[in-house]
Amino acid sequence: MVEERMIILGIETSCDETAAALVTEDRRILANIVSSQYQEHKPFGGVVPEIAARAHLNHIEFIIQKAFIEAKVSLNQIDGVAAAGGPGLIGGVIVGVMMAKGIAFAKNIPFLPINHLEAHALTARLTNEIPFPYLLLLMSGGHCQFLVVEDIGNYSYLGGTIDDAIGECIDKTARLLGYDYPGGPIIEQLALQGNSQAFNLPKPLVGQKGCSFSFSGLKTAARKMILENKEASPTFKTDFCASFQKTIGEILVDRCEHAITMALEKWPKINNLVVAGGVAANQFFRKCLMTCAEKNGLSVVAPPVNLCTDNGAMIAWAGVERFRKGLWGALDFAPRPRWPLEDLKNEIREKIS
Repeated sequence: MVEERMIILGIETSCDETAAALVTEDRRILANIVSSQYQEHKPFGGVVPEIAARAHLNHIEFIIQKAFIEAKVSLNQIDGVAAAGGPGLIGGVIVGVMMAKGIAFAKNIPFLPINHLEAHALTARLTNEIPFPYLLLLMSGGHCQFLVVEDIGNYSYLGGTIDDAIGECIDKTARLLGYDYPGGPIIEQLALQGNSQAFNLPKPLVGQKGCSFSFSGLKTAARKMILENKEASPTFKTDFCASFQKTIGEILVDRCEHAITMALEKWPKINNLVVAGGVAANQFFRKCLMTCAEKNGLSVVAPPVNLCTDNGAMIAWAGVERFRKGLWGALDFAPRPRWPLEDLKNEIREKIS
């Protein structure tokens, strides 16, 4: 029997995972169900938006039902329903938002549209209960940026990628090596067996002011090196992956050094660097960033690996945070393929006024 407390249903359909979770206000994850679309997209080497949307439509009802069964709660016991409202593949986002709106309307409970990036940004408060403000490095297949998280809906952008995202660079490089999407886990695995000093790859923007990233040049250099050396040695792939991963680690450390300096100048009370997003699952990158942060007097907080990739628990927790502040959504909310975190500050001001 679950004691009486706020319970939020979270629905995530922004890319290629159909997910639903039930999370309480006291940070208990009652259920967190994720259905991967890996097999549907595998033949194409990446996510196909139309296939993703249809898969969400086919699976979402079953995934939500499974979450309720695992949590041992009923639809009548939830206090609100949160759904990823963007940014993401618009077809999938529409599926999750419409399902959430339907439940909210039928049960007369709040609907909470969640910015997918804000959900990643707040996951550390679900797992570690850290205070505001904190420095955030959000890195995934579509994003790579430093922000200061001042409060719910209050984010200050410090710098980000000027071209490719870190996850995109990794996935496309893995594809050139002959591996399926997603490429991050296989590159990390192969890197453990290779010589990280074997190849010298470029480190764009390292040493320059600010904390912006650029991965386009690294991706191009990696492509050229793979095409030239693919058949040269039986250890090429492991040595290349080790060198490639080490190069990205050095880029992250350099950019992180600058971001910490920038953040502490304006927000001297920051004590934590939060690393979030799918690429945060990489243990080598975590170690690099931990060393960098600790050298600068900060602690590193990274969610467990299963909460770094897209999931319903992060959506539900962002719903809890917004519910507490009365930041409920309207049923005429329009799903958004693009939704910068910095826009949330103005949206909250409009609600208050």
